[in-house]
Amino acid sequence: MAWMTYISNWFEQDDWYEGLQRASMSQVRQVGLLAAGCQPWNKDVCAASGDRFAYCATLAIYIYQLDHRYNEFKLHAIMSEHKKTITAISWCPHNPDLFASGSTDNLVIIWNVAEQKVIAKLDSTKGIPASLNWSWNADNVVAFVSHRGPLFIWTISGPDSGVTVHKEAHSFLSDICIFRWHTHKKGKVVFGHIDGSLSIFQPGNKNQKHVLRPESLEGTDEEDPVTALEWDPLSTDYLLVVNLHYGIRLVDSESLSCITTFNLPSAAASVQCLAWVPSAPGMFVTGDSQVGVLRIWNVSRTTPIDNLKLKKTGFHCLHVLNSPPKKKFSVQSPAKNHYTSSTSEAIPPPTLTQNQAFSLPPGHAVCCFLDGGVGLYDMGAKKWDFLRDLGHVETIFDCKFKPDDPNLLATASFDGTIKVWDINTLTAVYTSPGNEGVIYSLSWAPGGLNCIAGGTSRNGAFIWNVQKGKIIQRFNEHGTNGIFCIAWSHKDSKRIATCSNDGFCIIRTIDGKVLHKYKHPAAVFGCDWSQNNKDMIATGCEDTNVRVYYVATSSDQPLKVFSGHTAKVFHVKWSPLREGILCSGSDDGTVRIWDYTQDACISILSGHTAPVRGLMWNTEIPYLLVSGSWDYTIKVWDTREGTCLDTVYDHGADVYGLTCHPSRPFTMASCSRDSTVRLWSLTPLITPVQINILADRSWEEIIGNTDYAIEAGTPPLLCGKVSRDIRQEIEKLTGNSRMKKLRWFSECLSPPGGSDNVWNLVAVIKGQDDSLLPQNYCKGIMHLKHLIKFKTSEAQELTTVKMSKFGGGIGVPTKEERLKEAAEIHLRLGQIQRYCELMVELGEWDKALSIAPGVSVKYWKKLMQRRADQLIQEDKDDVIPYCIATGDVKKLVHFFMSRGQLKEALLVAQAACEGNMQTLHVSTPNGASYFDDIYKEDFNENLAADLLLMIPDNELHLIKLCAFYPGCTEEINDLHDKCKLPTVEECMQLAETAHADDNIFETVKYYLLSQEPEKALPIGISFVKEYISSSDWTLDTIYPVLDLLSYIRTEKLLLHTYTEARNELLILCGYIGALLAIRRQYQSIVPALYEYTSQLLKRREVSVPLKIEYLSEELDAWRACTQSTNRSLEDSPYTPPSDSQRMVHAALLKRLKEESLKGIIGPDFVTGSNLPSHSDIHISCLTGLKIQGPVFFLEDGKSAISLNDALMWAKVNPFSPLGTGIRLNPF
Repeated sequence: MAWMTYISNWFEQDDWYEGLQRASMSQVRQVGLLAAGCQPWNKDVCAASGDRFAYCATLAIYIYQLDHRYNEFKLHAIMSEHKKTITAISWCPHNPDLFASGSTDNLVIIWNVAEQKVIAKLDSTKGIPASLNWSWNADNVVAFVSHRGPLFIWTISGPDSGVTVHKEAHSFLSDICIFRWHTHKKGKVVFGHIDGSLSIFQPGNKNQKHVLRPESLEGTDEEDPVTALEWDPLSTDYLLVVNLHYGIRLVDSESLSCITTFNLPSAAASVQCLAWVPSAPGMFVTGDSQVGVLRIWNVSRTTPIDNLKLKKTGFHCLHVLNSPPKKKFSVQSPAKNHYTSSTSEAIPPPTLTQNQAFSLPPGHAVCCFLDGGVGLYDMGAKKWDFLRDLGHVETIFDCKFKPDDPNLLATASFDGTIKVWDINTLTAVYTSPGNEGVIYSLSWAPGGLNCIAGGTSRNGAFIWNVQKGKIIQRFNEHGTNGIFCIAWSHKDSKRIATCSNDGFCIIRTIDGKVLHKYKHPAAVFGCDWSQNNKDMIATGCEDTNVRVYYVATSSDQPLKVFSGHTAKVFHVKWSPLREGILCSGSDDGTVRIWDYTQDACISILSGHTAPVRGLMWNTEIPYLLVSGSWDYTIKVWDTREGTCLDTVYDHGADVYGLTCHPSRPFTMASCSRDSTVRLWSLTPLITPVQINILADRSWEEIIGNTDYAIEAGTPPLLCGKVSRDIRQEIEKLTGNSRMKKLRWFSECLSPPGGSDNVWNLVAVIKGQDDSLLPQNYCKGIMHLKHLIKFKTSEAQELTTVKMSKFGGGIGVPTKEERLKEAAEIHLRLGQIQRYCELMVELGEWDKALSIAPGVSVKYWKKLMQRRADQLIQEDKDDVIPYCIATGDVKKLVHFFMSRGQLKEALLVAQAACEGNMQTLHVSTPNGASYFDDIYKEDFNENLAADLLLMIPDNELHLIKLCAFYPGCTEEINDLHDKCKLPTVEECMQLAETAHADDNIFETVKYYLLSQEPEKALPIGISFVKEYISSSDWTLDTIYPVLDLLSYIRTEKLLLHTYTEARNELLILCGYIGALLAIRRQYQSIVPALYEYTSQLLKRREVSVPLKIEYLSEELDAWRACTQSTNRSLEDSPYTPPSDSQRMVHAALLKRLKEESLKGIIGPDFVTGSNLPSHSDIHISCLTGLKIQGPVFFLEDGKSAISLNDALMWAKVNPFSPLGTGIRLNPF
């Protein structure tokens, strides 16, 4: 029944048929919106109420509303009823759904935000409503004023509805900048003037005109405009006033006296705007006019509490939200302990600086800047909730995609700038220098020239080099006449055409040489180069005619003149797919299709109710044409029968520009007088083609020729270059090409912002090698298995990439900022020790020490010792608590004695003797390096054991964990017990028993777990050498024993009594590492491992069954037999391997066998591996080549290798490439 009632109500409406049409034709979907910036022309262009805020572009009002589900503000509505510049907005204090706006066409509008409609209009006011305010004392009264008055009061509804004039507020001596009604005192109002004075009116009191001018202006004619004015919400008389130069004053409106003058930090600073903080009585914020500094104040102090530089450009206006977003989470405070003792947990008092004592409660400031930037700043957290920079603030007349990049869109605006947008992120990435007057048209240079030509209203035409940010050429042939269209020939990059109000279409070369001046009888508004004939250009003229010129001749007469329009022709467009077909849009509301070969109009497209501006042919469907009009609509046409396929009503004002990119032909961009750029998907118009692609139908049902596709009744077929290129690439592939076909067509047909990401995830799921993932993969949604890996790589890059010699440039994060960002990533990844080390590097010891126990108590003690050593060097008393906390009594006693404080030294020593201090037992063994000692304590052994116990087949992992653990015997036994292993004493006995039984693996295993792990070294090495001496040994036979031997603790390995055994271990690990690298396809480090092994053999006195000559022969055989699979077309001529090399390589492969863990095959690549190096170049000590991507430094602090090579090296050989016996740890 409810459904029937709805249908009956629908049919009763007058526009039911139009509604039915819209419902059935909704085929064009909006997929993106680039919002405008805030206009810098007028004062009251930002307002807020409850969980909404609004700001004004020149012709549209943007309203944001808090989405409580996600606790963030989202664009809710765009109001664009005004036809001239909006001057002010004011939110109704009694109804959060209502606000008022005024504009320069003497119009005041009352809006209902919830219903997104106009509920009242006041036209033909007696002056421009330059400032506008909703009355606080009545529900339905809005007041507005212009220049020198009077103040008009509009009662919107009720018996007294209509406009009245304030009896006293008129005939001012200086223009009004701003006015405010009092929030509590009925009828009280204050005006701020250009000359710096105030005028105050209050029923029953004497009116005060032009009072309280700044003292510095008294007796002069100088002006100091009032830029901001706000009543104190807690007072009936107090008022905050800001003059642009004089600064901020708190004045008493009754006594007409200045209570407080607030001092800015610099004489050069000037305030543009202010706002009270509703949730913090006595607090207010101001925004500077020159630089975007937000200052936080309290009325009890004359200086700012805090100064926050938010942007380089100055503030225009700001507003603090009454209801800041609610926090999602709260933490329960512990109950206060009323009973204390000497051992009770203390509740620390707040340690606040004088400024922090005035700290702001959570609050959000809507900030609008002079460059059009708009943002929402969280003052409590001191961060942006969002910030949109560089938005246009005026009508956008044209938009074009970059020819070689479908992700970059350029826009030209009334505000005098061209901006380039990344449509994936919907952010501006470049903006032109500006001050060009109005820019009506733009055209990209063909190919990758990275230049844009622009046509302006008064400054001629110009070429802007986008990368350099400079205007590199100007054309002034039209004088000061406006250029309505500019077109850079994409068939001949030396030609640029311009059309002007002077009646000329001029063709010139890019260096300014005029080739043709085509005279028209009236203004020329549009021109377009033919995409099929490089010498043909069409123009649209005010005389209603379309003309076609042939520039290869010297004649200035048109080849053709097409007549038929009844009003001026604004734009012309050649079809990219149908030679000789041309369309034109006119002020008569029609679009006409012309056939150059037939010299005739072949179709008239009627439907727009206002002049037509934007025109766009689709580059794949030959009959598809899109038009935009002053009637606020976009229409999609089937030109075969002249039918309208869809009408889009989403723009709130005139639609000017339409464009798409050939490689993404069904994503369209449009621009409008509502100051927005919108992105649309046209793919619903070609659903049959999509179905045929998904169903893997024949190519004839997907791609066709133009002649067949334009026949009436033919289903849509793709006829453009992109679809043909996809077909050619698919037909080249061998095997199953279905996934490639789906991916390429998906990227062609889908809108930006997700298709690539989806297909990257599909590739990952299907097992594609990680090295083939694109560089931007980590910017989208990643597979879970990559989340930690990529974040770790990101942190590694932040810490290893060096600053260039001359700094990173403007806007580039400093070294400290990069290290902080890296530390935060490590912390979120649970890599606590890395976080602590970075905090130490930044000098933030307290943060490091507070987190260090999360690694281990031993690591915390070690960190405390390092801090104590630093403080001792600095001779600071702060060292005392560090030494006492770690029990390092000896160090503290020496510290006191060195300063002559013998009594202090005696006191500490006695306290330790009586057991009041826990003495330190952890010491660094002789011979072990400092960094190696840190690495030994780099893990929480209990956590590691818990994790290892959870996995199957964990015995070997547990043995390695215990073998490498450096604690005392008692601690080691505790760990053995946790891991269900024998005690160290029992392990010694078991090792001797296994040795007697000639069980080598068990012998090595138990010796490693005993008190004398070094005994495993000669036994294990003898076993490996014996096996290598035989001819039929395999990698899998000896690797387990060698792998175990590598877990002997470094301090044992470095003992001088084991020098020979250590050298033999390093050599064997190097050679076996080379074999492992071959098996795991780590090609880049194989030669280095062979060279490493050869160098050790040459320089160390050892007895191993390996010869340098054999290693060289084996490496050459590997190279020769693998170069055929790895070489590219550009490599040097291919030399096949010799028979002997084939034999050596075959024996090598037989020895290697196949890797059992498929997941570890293939080289490692970290993020940034393919990025160009900075000027601080490092040469790899493995390859001798410049390192590209992240760098890893070896233990000497000088030698460097790439992080990719370090990761692979450590996986096959745990020891450093420098041959020191120190373990490599790049993980």
